[in-house]
Amino acid sequence: MVSLETPVCEFDTPAIDFNLPGVDGQQWSLAQCRGEKGLLVMFICNHCPYVKSVRERIVRDALELNSLGVNSVAIMSNDPSLYEEDSFENMRQIAEQYQFPFPYLLDESQAIAKAYGAVCTPDFFGYNADLKLQYRGRLDASRKETAPGDVKRDLFEAMRQVAETGEGPLAQIPSMGCSIKWKDEA
Repeated sequence: MVSLETPVCEFDTPAIDFNLPGVDGQQWSLAQCRGEKGLLVMFICNHCPYVKSVRERIVRDALELNSLGVNSVAIMSNDPSLYEEDSFENMRQIAEQYQFPFPYLLDESQAIAKAYGAVCTPDFFGYNADLKLQYRGRLDASRKETAPGDVKRDLFEAMRQVAETGEGPLAQIPSMGCSIKWKDEA
């Protein structure tokens, strides 16, 4: 398992459109996912210990952000042949178990993860109402273990600022997680 950090936020990079299948049986596009005040695009998976340590917090933050007009979407881009836990059926089970309040989509070709420049799970991309990138940082201080409950909510605070002002914070701490499991390009 390779542990990686996300690159620095490239402010105002436009969100990339997608059309991906969700565990709910629907196809989802960028336009269907966006909120009035912004969109949080998350690259996650089922097997990664970094994601497992924050799943409940992702759900909590997505619910609170939705009340601020910021919608969320989660995309799974790993090659499930490498990790059975990341299969589409297991994605469906995790979404139900944790009551994901956002679409959980499969990027089987991995083209969307590559287009976004996603490098790890979790990798968070926070967009404003104009779908311009304003946040590329961590959820909070959690790593493979969940941080204490009173830690700063970096992602939530940044996206609340985006909802209120259209701009993200200049200082951002990178997210850290497992590398995306790319398919062999042979």
